[in-house]
Amino acid sequence: MSDVTLSDRLADAPPRPGGRWRTPLRPVVAGVFVAVLVVVLAGQWRQARPLLGRLSVPVVLASWALVLAGIYATFRSWRAALADLGGSLPHTGAMRVFYLGQLGKYLPGTVWPAVTQMRLGRDYRVPPRASGAAFVVFMLMLIGTGLLVGVPVIPLLGRDAVDEYRWLALVLPLFAIALAPPVLNRAIALALRLARRPPMPAPLSRGGILRVAGWAVVSWLCYGVHVYLLARQLGAEGGALLWLQCTGAFAAAFVSGPLLLVVPAGAGVREAALLLLLGSTVTAPVAAVIAVVSRLLFIVGDVAWSGVAVVAARRAAVSAPGPLPPGPS
Repeated sequence: MSDVTLSDRLADAPPRPGGRWRTPLRPVVAGVFVAVLVVVLAGQWRQARPLLGRLSVPVVLASWALVLAGIYATFRSWRAALADLGGSLPHTGAMRVFYLGQLGKYLPGTVWPAVTQMRLGRDYRVPPRASGAAFVVFMLMLIGTGLLVGVPVIPLLGRDAVDEYRWLALVLPLFAIALAPPVLNRAIALALRLARRPPMPAPLSRGGILRVAGWAVVSWLCYGVHVYLLARQLGAEGGALLWLQCTGAFAAAFVSGPLLLVVPAGAGVREAALLLLLGSTVTAPVAAVIAVVSRLLFIVGDVAWSGVAVVAARRAAVSAPGPLPPGPS
């Protein structure tokens, strides 16, 4: 059997069964995720329901499609980071690890997506240190590119936006330095030494970092258009300038969420920031509708992509060849 074929079998194979305590624990964790998502979704729906009548179904669906495209671009960004670190996965396995792991962001704290992805990655023989490092690199790059997209637009969003968010301009250079491959590689190597773990299977490369950043920028462009469509439908006027303002405002608002580690998925932080950042571009009621509907579209988008990942993983498991030898612990 060729190396390529064996690699494909290992990656596409059904997940390895866990230990005795892990098997009953998985449904419990999944139940907690679902319960939290239901609560969050219900809360957003109560706010959005009286406002949705102002939006046409085609515009909402188009905005949701752009959100789905943006979420997929973030998946490709994370996958590029994992592959560059030596933890390459095929599309089906990578989708399961990323999208199910991302449901953890709806729990308080930012550690749950990383923990879940590390555990799911082990099912596909990806070292936990590679999954953990990939998540950190991905999040740093998402925030860094969000700052890169949002900070230059803040002066176009009015005096209040400048006064409240000019501190982001001070954070941007720090991310630019931290995201350089030599700096990241040294930081990862130091963390592994302190944790007494083996080194990474492969170091980050300049090309890999550029791929991670490129897909992250694509996600911001998609998210900007989804805000633009909602704003135009609600009566805002403008062409390219309005799109630029919507993109920059959303990026700056989005990266504000991870700064509060105890808030699930930045809930409330992003909406408050978006209200202020769009305050001089659209009216306050329009900004409120955009913030709430956008959050609702993201929640439904995360759930939808998770469902797609589960279905794809089950089909891959059914069509996979015979059992494989146990992987490394």
